[in-house]
Amino acid sequence: MLLFFTQAAAAASPACQAPWPLWELLSQHYLSDDGRIIDDQVSTQHSTSESQSYGMFFALVANDRARFDQIWKWSLDNLLDGELRNTLPAWQWGLRDDGEWGVIDANAASDANLWFSYALLEAGRLWSEPKYTSQGLRLAQLVAEQEWVELPGFGGQLLPGPTGFFDEEAGLWRLNPSYLMIPQLRVLARRDPNHDWQGLAVRTLEMIRAVSPRGLAPDWTAYHQTAEGQGSFVVDPVTGDIGSYDAIRTYLWAGLMNDTDPLARPLRHALYGLTAMTRRSGWVPEKVSTLTGASQGTAPAGFDAALLPLWATTGQYDLVNSRVPALRARFEHWSLSGAPRPAYYDMMLAMFGLGWYDQHYRFAADGSLLTRWENSC
Repeated sequence: MLLFFTQAAAAASPACQAPWPLWELLSQHYLSDDGRIIDDQVSTQHSTSESQSYGMFFALVANDRARFDQIWKWSLDNLLDGELRNTLPAWQWGLRDDGEWGVIDANAASDANLWFSYALLEAGRLWSEPKYTSQGLRLAQLVAEQEWVELPGFGGQLLPGPTGFFDEEAGLWRLNPSYLMIPQLRVLARRDPNHDWQGLAVRTLEMIRAVSPRGLAPDWTAYHQTAEGQGSFVVDPVTGDIGSYDAIRTYLWAGLMNDTDPLARPLRHALYGLTAMTRRSGWVPEKVSTLTGASQGTAPAGFDAALLPLWATTGQYDLVNSRVPALRARFEHWSLSGAPRPAYYDMMLAMFGLGWYDQHYRFAADGSLLTRWENSC
């Protein structure tokens, strides 16, 4: 049976002396000396605001302030032109078509911006560093100012980025459910009461319920203005009803929520479909049609890792226990076995899923980060 993280367990844990093996592997093989987390399996050899923000979160979980600062400094210098003012981080940096290294796409990504903000706010609290707190709050305010939209008949929502996701002529907004994680919104609601983060948390559940009729989350969805003051969710015109590499994070975020958060149980119930499909077939599908339930392919191992928290918190212990040994072999022991290095995204999903399973972190009901080292250090 899976043992769940508690404050008492944290106090007794020698976490200050015990390294997090996955974090050390990530740092050695994906993190450059100057603080850039690299996806070297793409031609641009790029780093993204997503990779940098995830890296900061993992460094905080690992109590690795030196690497946290290193990753944030690289992000400031290269995604924000040196300092945080009135611009959100560019989402993609790497080898450009002209052969030079730099920003490839200056548009921002709201999910990464929320992870940056959350990591900074919680680092400010856990490490007693006011600078982080002020930077995290400033980022949250910029997100609300530049990526927030009022959907007619629905309410406030975050666009995936400041530009390119609203077709005014068609009255259509494109949205990504996996960009929203409720524990982050809980923290922002306390730290930035001038914006409706608490309402956004509720509307995140409402959106996922509306776009997941078979309990299957889509990668992307859209909201269409149907009449004056009214609207409805519709299939995304670009990606269709497919749920795959983006959507897997929607299940992950639901599993990571604290059981006592009032939105946790209904959100997990709304996302029953992928677990049911896995039970029927014996494997996690790579792609699903959220409207018909048809599936394609077998997902990479990172999907299994991402589903561990959801399976554990919904009592699917047989699925958890049957996956963990193979996941450890794939992500913790690949460098010893001579197996190929996991792809960047697979590794990130494993960091979240196995890190949670191994009790390196939890989220409190109010969204606060609970770490193994917090009380024992």
